[in-house]
Amino acid sequence: MRITFYGAAQTTTGSMHLVEANGKRILLDCGLYQGHRKEAFEKNRNLPVDPARIDYVILSHAHIDHSGNLPQLVRQGFRGRVFARQSTTDLCDVMLRDSCFLQKRDLEYINKKRRKEGKKPFEPLYEESDVDALMQLFVPTHMHEPREICRGITLEFFNAGHILGSALVQLDIRSDHGHNHRLLFSGDLGQPNQPILRHYEYPAGADILIVESTYADKFHPSADDVELRLEKYLKYIDRHNAKLLVPAFSVGRTQQIIYYLNKLREKGKVPREVKVYIDSPLSQKATRIYAKHREVYNDEAKRMLAEGKDPLEYPGMTFVGTPEESMALNDTPGPMIIIAASGMCEGGRVLHHLKHCVQDEDNIILICGFQAENTLGRRIVERRETIKVFGEEVPLRAKVEIINALSAHADRTGLIDWISEVKDNVRNAFAVHGEPDKVAAMADILKEQGIRNVVAPMPGQTYQFE
Repeated sequence: MRITFYGAAQTTTGSMHLVEANGKRILLDCGLYQGHRKEAFEKNRNLPVDPARIDYVILSHAHIDHSGNLPQLVRQGFRGRVFARQSTTDLCDVMLRDSCFLQKRDLEYINKKRRKEGKKPFEPLYEESDVDALMQLFVPTHMHEPREICRGITLEFFNAGHILGSALVQLDIRSDHGHNHRLLFSGDLGQPNQPILRHYEYPAGADILIVESTYADKFHPSADDVELRLEKYLKYIDRHNAKLLVPAFSVGRTQQIIYYLNKLREKGKVPREVKVYIDSPLSQKATRIYAKHREVYNDEAKRMLAEGKDPLEYPGMTFVGTPEESMALNDTPGPMIIIAASGMCEGGRVLHHLKHCVQDEDNIILICGFQAENTLGRRIVERRETIKVFGEEVPLRAKVEIINALSAHADRTGLIDWISEVKDNVRNAFAVHGEPDKVAAMADILKEQGIRNVVAPMPGQTYQFE
């Protein structure tokens, strides 16, 4: 058996790890790399594996940095099976089609410039027909139900508590030579006690551990901090007739914010004049899927439902439909909250809102999720004097606020808690899904927990196990 780390090694995006065992080749995730446009384009187009030789993909969850290159895998010859929870399958169906749309729109802009320069236009990474073909390959798989995916390899999913459908992946591998291994892959591990979803679980007995490191060196504030700060921002924009712009992932973050607004409303702390606009067709579709899968809700969300208070519905909340309706918000006076995709500000409707909002010092840009290196979101977090939107330099005058407590990733405390419970049989551990300083911090955590063989792999590195 051997494992090769291709994506999310020394970085947070493009999750992809290849497991080879019993004559089979299994990908753990197949995500898009996000970052500098030129670098991302090249990395995403040039898959490091031969798709036709991949037998199975096991998908931890639907976020694009974990699922976003699956259609290209199919486009280039993959005909195996994709194992995922049903809710992940449902989300992928809408998220990957949205990815097609965004790619097509971006390529129209890029290819217009290339034609002027006499260059050959780029082809899209994949098209909707590739998503159609991919969806036929999904095998919805329930949690806590071991499934022998091939001779000698059994898959079991456990709850990861990150987003709807997110799973811890456990593989039991029995070789003909009597060498048995249990591999546990964290995918993205959720923040404990986050809204709506149940807490992560602690599968036992793994001897090989692959664990994410996104916030291995950070501590998140408490959930109480989220409500207090949101209340403060709502009062501020009400006083100043301003806008609170929230670049938010359509899956997970948007639903969390709706939940917290509901909690504030329950307590009578939402100014009456503040309107809420969800400006993302994908967010509307994803919210419907969250509402469909109430079996994964935690006790608090179920209590709200039992009392007739849907945590994903908010009085007066508007899902913005057409691009024209979206752009009309730029000329509509505040106070208002605009929650728009994408979460890292790399595409989507949030861009034209940013162009109009960031130049007004009364407005607030609220960052509430991880921002990868070289993304527009990271440059906003760094409070650059100017940012580039649609190729134009725009002065960043608006207030920039950051709420890390809304993160769907476990912080250092959560990671230590989880590792301390699953570590007992672990002999080899790999720190992935983090920038170099984060995977180094995770490596230290793993060693402090008594795991001897700890590695933060480089892209393309392979490790062999008997």
